Amino acid sequence: MSKLVSKWNYPTTVRFGAGRISELPDALAFAGIKRPLFVTDPGLARLPVVASTLKILDDAKIPYGVFSDVKANPVGANLDAGVAVFRKGKHDGVIAFGGGSALDLGKLIAFQAGQTRPIWDFEDVGDWWTRANSDAIAPIVAVPTTAGTGSEVGRAGVLTNEETHTKKIIFHPKLLPAIVIADPELTTGMPAFITIGTGMDALAHCLEAYCAPGYHPMADGIALEGMRLVLENLPKAAANGKDITARANMMAAAAMGATAFQKGLGAIHSLSHPIGALYDTHHGMTNGVFMPYVLAFNRPAVEERITRAAAYLGIKGGFDGFMKAILKLRKELKVPHALPDLIKGLDMDAKRRKLIAEMAVADPSTGGNPVKLTRKAAQELLEKSIAGTV
Repeated sequence: MSKLVSKWNYPTTVRFGAGRISELPDALAFAGIKRPLFVTDPGLARLPVVASTLKILDDAKIPYGVFSDVKANPVGANLDAGVAVFRKGKHDGVIAFGGGSALDLGKLIAFQAGQTRPIWDFEDVGDWWTRANSDAIAPIVAVPTTAGTGSEVGRAGVLTNEETHTKKIIFHPKLLPAIVIADPELTTGMPAFITIGTGMDALAHCLEAYCAPGYHPMADGIALEGMRLVLENLPKAAANGKDITARANMMAAAAMGATAFQKGLGAIHSLSHPIGALYDTHHGMTNGVFMPYVLAFNRPAVEERITRAAAYLGIKGGFDGFMKAILKLRKELKVPHALPDLIKGLDMDAKRRKLIAEMAVADPSTGGNPVKLTRKAAQELLEKSIAGTV
């Protein structure tokens, strides 16, 4: 019974369904926000979906500011700029609107605007989160427009330290948004590449959470159903961006993955994070590249578990059948099979490969991998992902 000890956390209120973006003013009132800073990314800021959302605020006579200086992999300079805008505009909360990058940065702006210590002092290490002034953290309303990261129901944000070229996970319980509006209509304009990349991110979250060691049967159940939703709906959403049912199921799967990975992540993310930090690749698509290589590496520890998952998912052949299903999905969606297919003109010398392996071992996700990830093992996985040898 000593192993049946754990700590379980579950997300905030989620207003889920098509058309619910119209409830944004009410959500702000619920969160106690009167003067929000609307945080999004530069590409999204130019699209009609942002204009129509800001019109909802205008019609409700809610004063707001807009910040969109957000890189695909947000860096410390983006956060500093956002905090400056937040303070100058005397904002009292954040609307984090967009994909994982905008959601993470919006949450971190709300967090950091009231702090005096550097953001790196709040990395997800031990009890570092207790260093923060909790009373100074502004409330957040999160509005995802992609279906992948699930950051809208998470208590952390990912930020790249430009000096060290490493991705850091910043954690605090109050980074969890006060309320989420999950409206699948907002995702219908996503291009296929983003639909596929974010979908592979959701699948990676569910798969790694399910495989992570530890006792969390509720997370296991959520992850398992999340995998089913992705496998059945991602091809549909990629083929027809207007398929609102597929979009809704993918949005649910994204939130489920982020809820489940409180149990842990693993080497897919451990390897993906340094690649994203060094080569600025799309995080979800990078996860998709590493997925089968890590799954094969973890086989000794997860074969029985994956066999159970395959049975639930209607996949014949146990572990091998599940692996074939993942490879088939990647091929169907044109997910790059190897790193050179993802990073054109990839030139990775021995020194860089060693560095990436060291960064992977040091990544916070590594602790959740079911097989111990040593530097040698990380480098071997990297070599296989370059060669395309599963």
